[in-house]
Amino acid sequence: MSSSYLPATTDSIARALEAKTPSEAISILYRVLQNPSSAPDAVRIKDQAITNLSDLLRQENRAEELKSLLAQLRPFFALIPKAKTAKIVRGIIDDVAKIPGTSDLQISLCKEVVQWTRAEKRTFLRQRVEAKLAGLLMENKEYSEALNLLSGLIKEVRRLDDKLLLVDIDLLESKLHFSLRNLPKAKASLTAARTAANAIYVPPAQQGNIDLQSGILHAEEKDYKTAYSYFFEAFEAFNALEDPRAVFSLKYMLLCKIMVSQADDVAGIISSKAGLQYVGPELDAMKAVADAHAKRSLKLFEIALRDFKAQLEEDPIVHRHLSSLYDTLLEQNLCRLIEPFSRVEIAYTAELIELPVDHVEKKLSQMILDKKFSGTLDQGAGCLVIFDDPKTDAIYPTTLETISNIGKVVDSLYVRSAKIMA
Repeated sequence: MSSSYLPATTDSIARALEAKTPSEAISILYRVLQNPSSAPDAVRIKDQAITNLSDLLRQENRAEELKSLLAQLRPFFALIPKAKTAKIVRGIIDDVAKIPGTSDLQISLCKEVVQWTRAEKRTFLRQRVEAKLAGLLMENKEYSEALNLLSGLIKEVRRLDDKLLLVDIDLLESKLHFSLRNLPKAKASLTAARTAANAIYVPPAQQGNIDLQSGILHAEEKDYKTAYSYFFEAFEAFNALEDPRAVFSLKYMLLCKIMVSQADDVAGIISSKAGLQYVGPELDAMKAVADAHAKRSLKLFEIALRDFKAQLEEDPIVHRHLSSLYDTLLEQNLCRLIEPFSRVEIAYTAELIELPVDHVEKKLSQMILDKKFSGTLDQGAGCLVIFDDPKTDAIYPTTLETISNIGKVVDSLYVRSAKIMA
């Protein structure tokens, strides 16, 4: 980068655009920004140069340079309106976020910007950067720090009654509490976000976010039909915006269909006009699970989990529900297999269900403890002994009821006699 500056004119911007290499264009734009002129036209050209430079640095994956650019621009921010400064700062932070593997750098950058905004008393910008920082801390699983930051920020924003930012923060708090498995607080925060959203115009992307979180919380409560409706609303919003989150909304819609034993509908949704746009590993994973569920096959289920590990096991929402589905399928299959027997070898049962012996033995012992059936494990002989369900004789509950009624009659007579004697 040359030390001599270039004039802040449209010709300099054009020269950068015509540069043969990105490095040359970056060098030209840096030299434009070094121009000390504070004339209105020069400020406008520098603004354009900042936008072009941050785009080029993002394309070249030069995250550290984007961070240092933000520090270099601080004298320039004194010359432009605060709203314009906020737009540039948030734009550069978003550009860093688009570079993969920069989560630690983003956290460091946001903390620096927060310190600078506090010193400069730029409250509007600080609140938004703090909200962004809380989101990054949550993604980094630093939950306690994120929660501390949000709790102070929420009080401050509620005082100012900034509804749009309040929606963002309440929604973020709901996601944070959900990650901490605190469902009541997650629902309370989501309700607060909806209340704030009802009072203002909410951008479609944000409304999609609210619907997506609502679907996740309803699915967690096993209310899959309501969850499906919310996921569908989120999918429509993201699909209209061509947002990549649309495929996840569609994936969770298919999950809800599987969980309510409507796996046959999955193929129809995927082959619909909207579904065909998102055909890929995410939907293939759900189709494989749906096929396994329809055939009640644990072997196919395990093959799907192995082949689509990234899409199923590494997605915490899908993984949680599929674990429950797998347990249910395993219990149903085991009950069906042992039903004809009074005594059966565990190894033979494992062979029939095509699972490891120790895995089947562990599950059978758990089912006995949960009273799914009456039986015991004879580990010496390696057998499962199944007992007939003891039939309750109807005379016992009837006798107990009669004795209870006689007791009530005696008590009543005693009260009456006490009144007469008095």
